[in-house]
Order: sequence, then C-alpha cells, then structure tokens
Amino acid sequence: MTGPEIMAVVGFIVMLFGAIFGVWKYLDGKLTSARQETDTVARDLAAHKLHAAETFATKQGMQEQTGQMLRAIEGVASRIDGISERLDNILLQRPARSPRN
Repeated sequence: MTGPEIMAVVGFIVMLFGAIFGVWKYLDGKLTSARQETDTVARDLAAHKLHAAETFATKQGMQEQTGQMLRAIEGVASRIDGISERLDNILLQRPARSPRN
C-alpha cells in the first residue's frame, strides 16, 4: 500500500468513527432529555398524589359527614311530625259548626 492509500483508509476510518460518535451523542442527548422529562412527570405525579391524599375525603371522613347529615335529616323529620301533630290538635279542638238555614 502506498501512502495515499493508507491516508484514504485512515481518513475513512476516522470519518466512520466520527459519524458513529455523532449519532451516539445525538441519541444520548435525546434519551437524556426524555429521562429528565420522565423524572419531572414522576415528581409531579408524586406531588399530586400527596396533595390528593391531604385534601380529598377519606373513608372515615365520609362516614362522619354521612352520620351528621342523617342526624340533621332526622331532626327535620321530627319537626315535621311535630307540626302535623299540632295541626291535628288544632283541627280536633275546633267546634263543629251548625248548619245555617
């Protein structure tokens, strides 16, 4: 092999390694940015889960609220029963009217 042939082979190898290295760096950059986005999404999801656990109702809290509402409804029902009893007493105490001729 002559000098120019050796230089051509060495140049081709350097160009080939340069191209492979360039593609590798490009893909590595894309994978790194995707990995960072994934980490950001995972952190945001964890923060949302924590917020939801702190803010939204628990099963015990819902049972307490339901119990309070049922007690309030029972109170309203007892008042309505009292009103109907009062109306019955008023209607029974009225004197019967005599028919007028």
